[in-house]
Amino acid sequence: MQPFGIPGSAALPRLVPDKSEWEIVPFPNAQALPFRVFDRETGDADENLLKEAGFDVETRNITAWETAAVRTQKNALAKGMIDFDDVRWIVSQRLGDSNFRDRVGKALAARFCEVIVDEAQDCNPADLDIVAWLRTAGIAIKVICDPHQSIYQFRGGVTDELMKFAKTFPNDQQLSMTGNFRSSPAICSAVVALKPPGGAATIDKPLGQHKHDLTPVHILSYPGTKVTAAIGAAYQKIAERYKIPLDAAPVIASTRPSGSHAIGQPTVSRTKEMTLLLAEAAMQYHFAFASGNRKEALVNLHRTILYVQDRIPSLGSYHAHVAETSLDDGRWRPAVIAIANDLGVRDGETADDWLARARSILSPGLVGTRKIGQRLRRHNDLGSVLSRPPLQSSPARTIHSVKGMEFPAVCVVMTTQTSGGILDFLEGSPAVKWEEDARKIYVAASRAERLLVVAIPHSRVVRLKALLEKHGCSVEVTELARDA
Repeated sequence: MQPFGIPGSAALPRLVPDKSEWEIVPFPNAQALPFRVFDRETGDADENLLKEAGFDVETRNITAWETAAVRTQKNALAKGMIDFDDVRWIVSQRLGDSNFRDRVGKALAARFCEVIVDEAQDCNPADLDIVAWLRTAGIAIKVICDPHQSIYQFRGGVTDELMKFAKTFPNDQQLSMTGNFRSSPAICSAVVALKPPGGAATIDKPLGQHKHDLTPVHILSYPGTKVTAAIGAAYQKIAERYKIPLDAAPVIASTRPSGSHAIGQPTVSRTKEMTLLLAEAAMQYHFAFASGNRKEALVNLHRTILYVQDRIPSLGSYHAHVAETSLDDGRWRPAVIAIANDLGVRDGETADDWLARARSILSPGLVGTRKIGQRLRRHNDLGSVLSRPPLQSSPARTIHSVKGMEFPAVCVVMTTQTSGGILDFLEGSPAVKWEEDARKIYVAASRAERLLVVAIPHSRVVRLKALLEKHGCSVEVTELARDA
């Protein structure tokens, strides 16, 4: 965008990443709807997103919210508050001016001889349009990607568009990468099997330090319909057999609750209860020293503290507050780290003890008219949120949080709800709705260097084993006992 700025606004652009989660509330006590439901330019609401947000589209009129959304966007741009969607829209508007497009294209071509776009599977269509424009301007373009790792559909990620984009390059410029410098032979075979049917013909040849490792892929067959701690216990034994430390062997699942259940860590369902939000944010921060993402965990705790202290009206308004109060230089971090340390659970402490301490810690910063006891109320689920994972356990991670990373061992948890549809898709059945879920499993499995373990419901084991073996993968199955 720079140096051209925001059309119609003299304000300096400031990035507000969580803008799509701003709450649109057109009048007092109205239902709050996330900003992402609305078109930024017209205010028109997406009916499917409205339904997901719990808005009754059949009996209620959305006009007031749409008007408020347009007003919110206008005010935000006047203040320079933009997110990545705004950036893409503003750039696309400018590139719609052929004179601007040609002039800037020539200037960039004179400045840059080559542009390399890495991890291009994380682009969305607007990003690819920008890359195509740079190429048209005469800049040499190199695009590196694995289309099967596109797992950001929720923010407009591409797969089919990327395939089409590749075909705009001459055949001699479309180069396939067949070497795998990360994984063992069995894992290389497995990740090929976990690609969509059209991509399974590709080669993943082991070339790295584990190219002669004969460790098989392990399948943990679990009974029933729920993910349980038996998975983590069995995985621990396998990792120990191969002398792989548990802190380097995460349990990876599509959702955090599934991963937590697999290591025996209790969870609670999504909530707006401030006591649980604060406890969860504090525990996530302390767990992050084992599982990574400490920076994100600290930001989440800061966001929650501000919400509890009534300094922001919703969690989604966090980055706007940070920008408006000039806190984006990070000066808040030392104080929040100190609070985070104070919010750690002490030995022998009950949930009520922790709650009393939390109230005393956050009370001095409280604004507004409500008392801290009204913000942080006693809750029966607090003890579950404050519970620690077993001392000897692998860290639980989500698939999105480990993208781009690698580990000596991983355990990928597949659930009853999605494993059947994923296998349908991988076996070639018409199951497009499961395509992104299948790509997530592929991403998770391809993080493994030496040991890959897949936990899957007993009813789907035969199908998964057959799929892996079809692609030359050596497999070992362990049946887990049903809980007493």
